[in-house]
Amino acid sequence: MLEIFLQTVPFFAIIAVGYGAGKTGFFTEDATAYLTKFVFYFALSAMIFRFSANLSLADIFDWRIAAGYLWGTAFVYGLAMAVAFMRGMDVARAGFEGQVAAIGNTGFLGIPMLALLMGEAAVGSIILILAIDLVVFSSLIVILVVGSREGSLSLSIFKTVGVGLLKNPMIVSIVLGFCVSATGTPIPKPINDFLAILGAAATPGALFAIGASLASKSAERLHIAGWLSFCKLVIHPLMVAVGVYFLFPADPYNAGVAVAAASLPVAGNVFILAKHYNVAPQRVSAAILISTTLSIVTVSFVISQVLV
Repeated sequence: MLEIFLQTVPFFAIIAVGYGAGKTGFFTEDATAYLTKFVFYFALSAMIFRFSANLSLADIFDWRIAAGYLWGTAFVYGLAMAVAFMRGMDVARAGFEGQVAAIGNTGFLGIPMLALLMGEAAVGSIILILAIDLVVFSSLIVILVVGSREGSLSLSIFKTVGVGLLKNPMIVSIVLGFCVSATGTPIPKPINDFLAILGAAATPGALFAIGASLASKSAERLHIAGWLSFCKLVIHPLMVAVGVYFLFPADPYNAGVAVAAASLPVAGNVFILAKHYNVAPQRVSAAILISTTLSIVTVSFVISQVLV
């Protein structure tokens, strides 16, 4: 584990630098927002497009990984919602607690870090997991929140979900990359080099942006945030491991990638959605802060176990 921990230290060190820049005010919230936008729409999108364009659908889609990850994630999502209902939460708040407990920072942290720690062969499974998180669970939270507020499921809800997916640059990058890959035509070298240079900015940019955004997060409702962080960092990878190793036995390497991805801390976009819908943003904020801090140890431990 020590060897893996030392390899993860540089990644979390960049997060720490970003946190320091944000906490001291050197990097303002506006600056963080613009850096995040650059990474989201340009650098990370270039990285994902380049990966997708150089992989076939068969390299990415493994039904065993998809089924195992879906099972484990749905289990934890349902568990967190059930506990929230037992505490008297409404559907919207329970849904966001499920989102916090089961959706990790696969885009900003998972793709850059796991691709380097576990090798580029891990990229296919990471992209598959990212797609599942975005298409299935990001859509689910919108349906839960809007449906509970309107009192029913209408076509307008599914239109909102569809438009949201079409506007998500990660989804667009994956789809466009597949389209290029399907043609069988290699990307011209100048374009591939352009994408490689722009995509290279994704890793430091995303990690710095994570840290800077954490500086504005508060640690309120610690008992709830602690429970949700435990779900995300411990129960989620454990349940995904049950899915990919036992229920839907997959290739050991790809199964390990899925478990490592499940061990990632809470995704930052969950806070963006919580703030947009004004549903428990402080609770989500605290869970992101706690889970990201603890993940310095827990992610290293999980990766060291799946690489054995």
